[in-house]
Amino acid sequence: MNFVYYRLPHTQQVFRGVMRKEPEELASLAELNGRRGFVIAPFAPSDDCPILLLDVEWEPMELPADTMAEASLVDADFAKEQESYAIDFENFHAQLRDGTFSKIVLARSARLTATEDVSPLTLFARACRRYPRMFVALFSTERSGTWLVATPEVLVRGRRDEMRTMALAGTMRLTEDQLSFDTEGGSVSEADIHWSTKNRQEQHYVETYITECVEHFSDDFSVKGPSTARAGDLVHLRSDITFKPYSMDVLGNLLNALHPTPAVCGIPKDTSRDFILRNESLPRLYYSGFSGILNPDGETSLFVTLRCMRMEDVSDENASPRRFTLYAGGGLLKESSCQTEWDETEAKMNTMRQTFKK
Repeated sequence: MNFVYYRLPHTQQVFRGVMRKEPEELASLAELNGRRGFVIAPFAPSDDCPILLLDVEWEPMELPADTMAEASLVDADFAKEQESYAIDFENFHAQLRDGTFSKIVLARSARLTATEDVSPLTLFARACRRYPRMFVALFSTERSGTWLVATPEVLVRGRRDEMRTMALAGTMRLTEDQLSFDTEGGSVSEADIHWSTKNRQEQHYVETYITECVEHFSDDFSVKGPSTARAGDLVHLRSDITFKPYSMDVLGNLLNALHPTPAVCGIPKDTSRDFILRNESLPRLYYSGFSGILNPDGETSLFVTLRCMRMEDVSDENASPRRFTLYAGGGLLKESSCQTEWDETEAKMNTMRQTFKK
């Protein structure tokens, strides 16, 4: 059942992983110091949801031809999901009104059934073709289950002489003429995208936190942004933080400091994470964790596991599961409203829904 595929953003080369041994289970991110491999990390490591390190030999491959039919997704529990989300929203929002948190992220899931057979590998290929700006990965292990990811958010990427991370927060959906933004020959510029105070404040919280984390591992860093970055039919506010680390031997410590960022957790980090784990209706599992290549002697490319879905009852990458769980979340501030935040999660889930279309 173990398999892994990935494609980096703004590239066309796709890689298939050949497992050299069973995935290694780790209890903490600090155990990644000095290690290399493909990492699959959850939102919060536990005995039931460990950090996985895969020893993989990579082979370049061509994307398979798309011979499968388009499928629709049926959500029989939509009303129940809305009701559950509204209860969670009120619970989380009360903490913001009381001043317990300045920001906290509320996530939700949707359990869906596909109307036609579509294999994981076909969905991966469609995601690669549809989302050239994103990190796209398909991985499956006995411990993690099978996941497809198409995420715009870098956690850490680069080499010894220069690494970068990003503060990505704030979300808007592109509509009508805006869909030409950041496309060749498009008439819509960044100046035409207008951000609310709430979105700018949310992004500022994330940028401040990540910059403070980086300061513990480097005295040579710079911050550029925020600017508007496109991801599918959505745009986000993004600041790029570039730094030269003191040492590559403690990448695990850096990851432990950064993860989970306020973009998927909250401020303050530890208390908001504990509140999420105790009060959120869904177990996040590997959603809002991170995945990708860890290599302290070469190129590290790790991405936050957003815009993802879990596939059930997968025997191999060419099988055709019928049940899927989609995940999405959004950062809540005092100014947030339940309907607006729900609509944002629906827009984010569309990233995965689009992979069922050719």
